[in-house]
Amino acid sequence: MNGPIRRVAVVAMLMTLALLVNVSVSYLARQDSLNANSQNRRVTDAAFAQDRGAIMVGNTAVAETVASKDQFKFQRRYPQSELYAPVTGYFSYLFGSSELEQSYGAQLSGNDSSQFVNRLIDLATGAKPKGANIQTTLDARAQRAASNALGKLKGAVVALNPKTGAILAMVSSPTFDPNDLATHNMSDSQKAWAALTKSSAKPMSNRATREIFPPGSTFKVIVSAAALDAGYEPDSELDASSYKLPGTNTVIASNCGSRQTLARALALSCNAAFARLGVKLGADALRNQAEKFGFGTKPLSDIGSVASRFPDQIDVPQTGLASIGGFDVAASPLQMAMVAAAVRNDGVVMQPYLVESVRSADLQVLSQTRPSQLSLATSASDAAKLRQMMVGVVEGGTGWRAKVPGVTVGGKTGTANSDNKRTPYAWFISWAEDPDVAVCVFVQDAEMEATDVAGGRVAAPIAKAVIEALR
Repeated sequence: MNGPIRRVAVVAMLMTLALLVNVSVSYLARQDSLNANSQNRRVTDAAFAQDRGAIMVGNTAVAETVASKDQFKFQRRYPQSELYAPVTGYFSYLFGSSELEQSYGAQLSGNDSSQFVNRLIDLATGAKPKGANIQTTLDARAQRAASNALGKLKGAVVALNPKTGAILAMVSSPTFDPNDLATHNMSDSQKAWAALTKSSAKPMSNRATREIFPPGSTFKVIVSAAALDAGYEPDSELDASSYKLPGTNTVIASNCGSRQTLARALALSCNAAFARLGVKLGADALRNQAEKFGFGTKPLSDIGSVASRFPDQIDVPQTGLASIGGFDVAASPLQMAMVAAAVRNDGVVMQPYLVESVRSADLQVLSQTRPSQLSLATSASDAAKLRQMMVGVVEGGTGWRAKVPGVTVGGKTGTANSDNKRTPYAWFISWAEDPDVAVCVFVQDAEMEATDVAGGRVAAPIAKAVIEALR
């Protein structure tokens, strides 16, 4: 073989080797990213040609796959679409997936590593592969009651089992119909997406877990916990007279006389008393207490969640405002439900979760969620004092609209008005003993005059409806 031919052969061999290496690297190292690429329609087509598992609430499928007479063979369907959309999310050919459809996508499609044996059996027997079913923790009664009571008001409701952290209800309003995105009519799907993403109401935003807002006076429960930890008692007297924030001309007016006990100040939601108390306790104590309740963490892994915050850099007057849930304090409705749940659960904060189990098509349990402790917010004795104080809010304070005959209910109202442009936010956090539940209601827009908005008036009746539904 002469020299030129030998050189051409070497170059051809090197190019072939490089091609083989590139294919191997792409297959092994880039497989996940290539499969996740939205432009990879082969993967999308394959996903839509699978018999995807159901998402269950009790014995009812709230997301399911049915046969279709088109190229995909299967159609994703949401029988109670808008009610459960914040939990199920959507499964769309053009726009991917969200919420449980996304986070449990591998299990629903049957491609998770836990389903490897099932895939081998299907291959050997010639059976058509079927995805796993996701069993949620949601209670249909609580979900429906929360949705009906919130109605068309913009906001969110979260209900938890205080002892386990299981989420019993998660409602976000306004909501959307995931069927509009799941349709195989691509033109209709695009129109629906455009309308949803351009809407100023943000219907696809899960306000329960993905957004944080000033919590208003519901934050006073956390300040009360810090006070009890510092040696205060429910009957400790506080100065409730008007309070001029140190170094400023800002005066927090008294709304409940000159002197009140800590318990009564919480029941009447005395701003001046709590601002003064928060300054005495100090920003570090308040931040530490907030973090014990879960602030600073992303509490829910089943679907996306954001961390609630207490500011790192804060001066004395800002600490006074933060003590009444203002300044730069912000929390999600899920987080504030966790605060109420911890008070009910002897100070123990449980890790919240939405998925109870994952089961194969033949009902084999592939994974099971076991309740776990997230943190210890207070001692059991301080939690008992907080329960006593929160019962006082409902029995003889601003939360009286949450009373449920024959049921012990503790709560705290909140109204957050951090500027003069938007309608104040209305909050109510609560717990009940029987049924054993913790509820947070957040109303972002009560659709009434700003002067009429109050957590006790707007949000407390919604919490009451959820508690009553679980009796």
